Amino acid sequence: QVQLVESGGGLVQPGGSLRLSCAVSGSLGTAYTMGWFRQAPGKQRELVATITSSANTNYADFVKGRFTISRDNVLNTVCLQMNSLKPEDTAVYYCHVKKILLNINYWGQGTQVTVSS
Repeated sequence: QVQLVESGGGLVQPGGSLRLSCAVSGSLGTAYTMGWFRQAPGKQRELVATITSSANTNYADFVKGRFTISRDNVLNTVCLQMNSLKPEDTAVYYCHVKKILLNINYWGQGTQVTVSS
């Protein structure tokens, strides 16, 4: 049973920073990607950033230069460092893991990020 537990969300002022963490437990094998998605009220869930087991990263255009994704393959954690936050970054952020060969997706419960003055 794979479980994902996020932490680190909260309220921050525009221009501020937050760091999200996701701890993954369970058997994943070796071929899987980790990442973060977000969903704002009334909008569809969208990709924020992903990282492969070999540390290749992919970012949505709206976070490039502001957010950094990282992972620890030993501890099975994935983090998202968010800088220069904007009000439009307000959303529930979800940790995501995908087993590539089996095409199985796992999701965390989500953590709220609110950017407001």
